Amino acid sequence: MRERRSDYDVTNTVQVSSPEAVRDAALELFASVYPGQDLSPIRKAFNDFANLFRGRLKGFHGCETVYHDMQHSLDMSLATARLIVGYEKTVAPDQRLGLERATVGQIVALFHDAGYIRREEETELENGSELTRHHVSRSARYLKEYLPKAGLGHVAGIAATIVHFTGMEQSPDEIEVADPLYKKVGHLIGTADLMAQMADRCYLEKCRDRLFPEFVLGGLTTSTEADTGKVHVLYESGEDLLKQTPEFFKMTSRDRLDGAFDRAYTYFEAVFDGKNPYLESVERNLEFLREVIQDNSWPMLRRSPPCFTWKSEDLNDTQRLATLRIRALKP
Repeated sequence: MRERRSDYDVTNTVQVSSPEAVRDAALELFASVYPGQDLSPIRKAFNDFANLFRGRLKGFHGCETVYHDMQHSLDMSLATARLIVGYEKTVAPDQRLGLERATVGQIVALFHDAGYIRREEETELENGSELTRHHVSRSARYLKEYLPKAGLGHVAGIAATIVHFTGMEQSPDEIEVADPLYKKVGHLIGTADLMAQMADRCYLEKCRDRLFPEFVLGGLTTSTEADTGKVHVLYESGEDLLKQTPEFFKMTSRDRLDGAFDRAYTYFEAVFDGKNPYLESVERNLEFLREVIQDNSWPMLRRSPPCFTWKSEDLNDTQRLATLRIRALKP
């Protein structure tokens, strides 16, 4: 069996750094459950996504977040398509989502991290990572602007709501969705976001080398007591972030994947003949991480995968900016 390539999905068959490859895979999936129906809004959304993230859309910079890069959004979007199709194949006919909800779910998946992309008038910002705390609300704003242009203005508000299932700005229980089937769509995209990134072949290296700098620039490595102003360090380094990852996944599984999202990851099994390659990949990553932590063998994390952002220097720029911020925080 060929070794999984760094920018391919869990099956090593779809290049998730390519909008065109993921678009074609998603369209094939949707055609299997919605035969003969109009999938052009999904096709258009992939093309519009590529223009936004590649810096070709007027009024926006391109994607410059090195962990939440184009590959992440595409990987997550493919996982969303698979979960939607798995769900449609599993449930009774009266519980199916239907094409419009599925289309909205796919579009929300594609643009769930659009909020990281700076608008040209935001000259006070140096890097999209600085928008981490509020990027989901910004993605909701983008969806409200985008969906009317896609002929789906009547569900723009719903899309702007369910995108919050991918973030931490609101807990899943706080997100109010009147239509239970759209709430299910929210569970599917929230599940896809978590599973796709943690199943990434280079997830551990990306957390250490890319997510930590994003956290630094986004102000997530420290917390400040409101009454005393005392600063607490939450993550000292990329390695420290990884040391806390097994507990993070344990809590995420309990509260979101198995809890609020009602084990939606099991719908992968209807697409993969009873198997769940996403869960298997996540478990392999976590098992390897536990070995690395136990043996203190950090040099074993030596993969350096390509980064799919707007400009070739984004990774170096992000790490440089993060280093400067860390120095500035030290007394």
